[in-house]
Amino acid sequence: MKKTLLLLGLVISTLLVSCFEDLDDNIQVASTESINDFIWRGLNFFYLYKTDRPELADNYPNETDFNAFLDSFETPEDFFAFLKSPQDRFSILVDDYIALENALAGTTDNNGMEYGLVLYPDGSGNVFGYVRYVLPNTSASFNNMSRGQIFNTVDGVQITETNFNELLSPNTYTIGLATYDGENVTPTGEEITLDKAAYTENPIFETQTFDINGQKIGYLMYNAFTNEFDSELNAAFGQFNTEGVTSLVLDLRYNSGGSVRSATYLSSMIAGQLNGQIFYTEQWNPDRQPEYAEDGLFVNSFVNGGETINSLDLSEVYILTTGRTASASELVINGLAPYINVVQIGGNTTGKYQASFILYDAPAPNFSRNEANTGHTYALLPLVFQTANAAGNTDFEDGLIPDIEQVEDYSNLGTLGDPTEPLLATAISEITGIPMPGSRKNIQKLEVIAESKSFTPAYQLMLVEK
Repeated sequence: MKKTLLLLGLVISTLLVSCFEDLDDNIQVASTESINDFIWRGLNFFYLYKTDRPELADNYPNETDFNAFLDSFETPEDFFAFLKSPQDRFSILVDDYIALENALAGTTDNNGMEYGLVLYPDGSGNVFGYVRYVLPNTSASFNNMSRGQIFNTVDGVQITETNFNELLSPNTYTIGLATYDGENVTPTGEEITLDKAAYTENPIFETQTFDINGQKIGYLMYNAFTNEFDSELNAAFGQFNTEGVTSLVLDLRYNSGGSVRSATYLSSMIAGQLNGQIFYTEQWNPDRQPEYAEDGLFVNSFVNGGETINSLDLSEVYILTTGRTASASELVINGLAPYINVVQIGGNTTGKYQASFILYDAPAPNFSRNEANTGHTYALLPLVFQTANAAGNTDFEDGLIPDIEQVEDYSNLGTLGDPTEPLLATAISEITGIPMPGSRKNIQKLEVIAESKSFTPAYQLMLVEK
């Protein structure tokens, strides 16, 4: 039975979650050995890189040795780390699948400050944060924060490459603001206290239509492939159609991925003329390939017979990227490239072309939520297949390389959705042929070591349903 390729919508009913929580007083806590057995079973069945690990072979020598093997690791995390292939950068194990399900639906504990963390240019190991954008109706917005603000301390402590996770994890913290002039980070003495609360982020952050010398250019900043917002995404393209958009700038520079189904819809909204053509192919482990592999296709309507897709039917699209553009974002770029002219502006993407789905501690092959062991809340998100586009392009470990390389200037980030914002201005210039005012200056490329979304369990995932 082939899996149906729907994006991991994870429309988990609140009733089911409530039932789980109501049983908390009655459950038997699972042993580490039992959880390790689940991890082994899940990886043995679905893991893309199963053949890299002899310990995942189907026929373990004997049950006694197998149980001793499971019991030889102190924690499930240790066992999972041992079984991961050296070439695997992205499979994860979580100890709270309820938090994971919420994150996949776009709900996290969030103070509204979406940021990147950057190493100082002086080699000191110190780090500064820069605000990428601010979510509405959050602590950051109530404190009038804005894109481009710089901070270098948390609760009075200098951020470094070794302490940033500890400093920025609490629900409440105080950041110390600074300035960055392209070389030096200088504290201003101003502080802002931020509080996290449960928040559902609409990934459609900004839409604009520009009329430049008679050319209608659409701009969409899309920050996560969250399929709960597919209808809103379709409506945005309906508005682009109404406004007569003939060119599109798609801003994925901070989009770390998500639902494959949403990626399929978005690509079909860009190039509806490709309906029925191959969007991607799948490569599973040798045991699963014959039964599970199937092609992902461009579509003209939502999977469940719902909305008709509003498509611009473009033969060209301009996509803004950074090193944090990952997984489902890369699927869009790679999947469109054999058919239309994809002009990529910015930086190399992350290089994640593998997909996952959630495995709960339940019998194979379904590993389903409704049969999950109630003695723990561990879940696996192993890489289960890798994607290739219709031309066979895959294995882009170093990311997808931009046609026009342009790094963000942390001393002058500009305003998102404003035609003078540096990366958007480059795209508009390429579309219209009108030179940008001034010249592109040389900007020192600094290393981004983390970002706000890297603290969430859904970070850089490309997800499908079994």
